[in-house]
Amino acid sequence: MNHSSLPLFPSLRGKTVVLGITGGIAAYKAAELVRLLGKQSCTVEVVMTDAACEFIQPLTFQALTGRSVHRSQWQQSGPQRGMPHIDLSRSADCILVAPCSANSLAKYTQGLGQNLLDSLVLARKCPIAIAPAMNVEMWNNPATQRNLQQLKADGFAVFGPANGEQACGEHGEGRMQEPEELVYELARLLAPKPLARQNWLITAGPTYEAIDPVRGLTNRSSGKMGYAMAQAAWLLGAHVHLVTGPTGLATPYGICTYPVQSARNMHHEVFRLLNTLQPQGFAGVAAVADYGIANPSGEKQKKPVPSPKATNSQTGSVAQKTANQSGLQFDLTLNPDILAEVGQWASTHPACTVVGFAAETSQLGQHATEKLARKQADFIVGNLAQHTLGQESTQALVVGKRLAEPIKLPKQSKLHTALQLFALFADHQP
Repeated sequence: MNHSSLPLFPSLRGKTVVLGITGGIAAYKAAELVRLLGKQSCTVEVVMTDAACEFIQPLTFQALTGRSVHRSQWQQSGPQRGMPHIDLSRSADCILVAPCSANSLAKYTQGLGQNLLDSLVLARKCPIAIAPAMNVEMWNNPATQRNLQQLKADGFAVFGPANGEQACGEHGEGRMQEPEELVYELARLLAPKPLARQNWLITAGPTYEAIDPVRGLTNRSSGKMGYAMAQAAWLLGAHVHLVTGPTGLATPYGICTYPVQSARNMHHEVFRLLNTLQPQGFAGVAAVADYGIANPSGEKQKKPVPSPKATNSQTGSVAQKTANQSGLQFDLTLNPDILAEVGQWASTHPACTVVGFAAETSQLGQHATEKLARKQADFIVGNLAQHTLGQESTQALVVGKRLAEPIKLPKQSKLHTALQLFALFADHQP
């Protein structure tokens, strides 16, 4: 994952995060995590155990945060009252222990308070998460797994661990998640959950209609809005299934993704998932081609080769003129209307909210309203194609069955728009 592409998460802006660092080689990753949280406008208070200081120096975190690093529960300096385990936890929006060693995980299970970080965990009122990091055999040890289940039952969020090569040379589960992934997880932990325990099925991107094995018809959709919708639904608590046409975008974090090519491929996958998942929501964001190729060729279609004898230096060859005039011939056939068919499906599944998107070039309100009725959707989100295709931001107009009047959202990032849209949908569910 490329952290330069991390979006700005509203749920992290202005938050205070207490980052606990325990002893383990993965402690070096905590420096990058602190930097990324700073980019999210978070205040980060770093708490280190003595073992953590054997792997990385406190000065590193002091330089990154501009704040003193907390090490002792007997600390007397600063505004605290000699009780940093109380003061730090009361001012925090969350505590994240990353890395969390097997030893610390076991202590949290037993409620021990042997150092400042242990006491913070005991005295907390805010949400808490751990990012385990340990050798694969330590992770698989039955005692560790028992401890893990107890912490989950106690309300701890557990981020990871990942599977891969470890510092000891072994391979398997136990790697701490990468800093970028932890930022996503933390953003989800602190976001509101209007979509908790809901399944949402979302389509995104263009479709590609093959003419032959190397040529095809497509459109200018980048897939960015559909991917933003998928990421937003995940942040707000949903289980998200994304059916996507070909894009150049990285797979959204935490999302089950199903790549397809043509409109008919997308239609098949959408209805397979609809009938399997019985989702609470469908958002058709994909720019689905209205027409496909009726007679795609199994071989590359060659253009006619001009005769060298017919060349005229001023006007070009007669044979080339003939080739240009004849062109490539193929027939178009009407593709299934996915959104309209989902609207019909939802008429017998009223628990499913159906959302369509309309990219127009003019008369946005009129076209979106007409599409709302024609597709039997609950909401249509309209925007002007010339202002949004391929862009990082958008300005949306929302019409809906249960809306007294259209709602115009401000121009903003597509993720911010998606978060506002899902909050709107949740407020107007039947």
